[in-house]
Amino acid sequence: MNTTTPKTRYEIAVVEGDGIGPEVCQAGLKVIQTALGDSGKLNFKEYRAGAELWKETGVSFPDETFAACRDADAVFHGAAGLPTVTAADGTEPGLDFGLQLRFRLDLYANIRPIKLHPGVTSVLRDYEPGQIDYVILRENTEGFYAARGGGNIVRGKIASDTSIITREGTERIVRRAFELSRSRNGAPRDGKRRVTVCDKANVLRSYAFFRAVAKEVAADYPDIELDFALIDAMTVHLVKRPDFYDVIVTENMFGDIISDLGAATVGGMGMSPTAEVGDHNGFFQAAHGSAPDIAGQGIANPIGTILSGGLMLTWLGERHRDNALIDAGARIDRAVGKVIENPNLLPGDLGGTATSAKITDAVCEALAA
Repeated sequence: MNTTTPKTRYEIAVVEGDGIGPEVCQAGLKVIQTALGDSGKLNFKEYRAGAELWKETGVSFPDETFAACRDADAVFHGAAGLPTVTAADGTEPGLDFGLQLRFRLDLYANIRPIKLHPGVTSVLRDYEPGQIDYVILRENTEGFYAARGGGNIVRGKIASDTSIITREGTERIVRRAFELSRSRNGAPRDGKRRVTVCDKANVLRSYAFFRAVAKEVAADYPDIELDFALIDAMTVHLVKRPDFYDVIVTENMFGDIISDLGAATVGGMGMSPTAEVGDHNGFFQAAHGSAPDIAGQGIANPIGTILSGGLMLTWLGERHRDNALIDAGARIDRAVGKVIENPNLLPGDLGGTATSAKITDAVCEALAA
């Protein structure tokens, strides 16, 4: 959405995070800078947050880092959290960075493109590149995740968390889904622009409410087909007929689950970029975790983070009417597609042996060609 005027320079807050976070983050930054050349459009400044910081200081998300992220034009992130670093209640404090950003900056739209690139063999063997190309739009501030830190445990016998679904939250995420569909070319199967609402409306009133509000919003978009799928059925549909989908919109927890399933069909979490955006702020990272078991070995797949950098440039460019950024974002996506067509440049999680550095350098070379 075009909301502001062009700028000559953009401030990007960079948080490398934990595990493989610093490695993939640096790969993404190198590709972004190559795509933009010496234009000087982006000013990157690093800040700390995450599990390692919590181990050192007892604070995982300092006020200084939050203020920088709030005031920046965008936030670029590596990966957060370490499974072995937990608080007294068993939760991971390293995850607070991403979770708090969502709520404190109202990053209500979690956008996860699911796209099968050339060179990647899907576990769904009947599908070729171009046949899986949809976007999951996950409501990012409500649902059960809104209860983090506020659930109850009674006498060690009963635990409860409350899911929150609001009219305002549902309206804005569904409307964004329809607007996104209008900007796309439709589902690969039939070319139809289609928004699929994923819920559990047959059992729970909150999801029936989500569906009812979605129907109201859909009335403003008669040019786009409205479709519904229950969450349990959707886990089957994404395996059996992924080419049917264009844009899928759903609540927070369901979106978290099916976006990981979708990623598995296009090469895994290492191929899964994410944009988390609101009306004013944007946060960009790959969907994978910090993978501490391979940290420091130089073998992490940087593609998800590199593609997230492309999403960041596209979002900034559209927001500020900056065609140079939009073009750079598109070129990153094309460069990744060109690189991974070469089996010698596939990372370990895609069956190859290429190192993070080799893949990153190859993407940079493709951008410069």
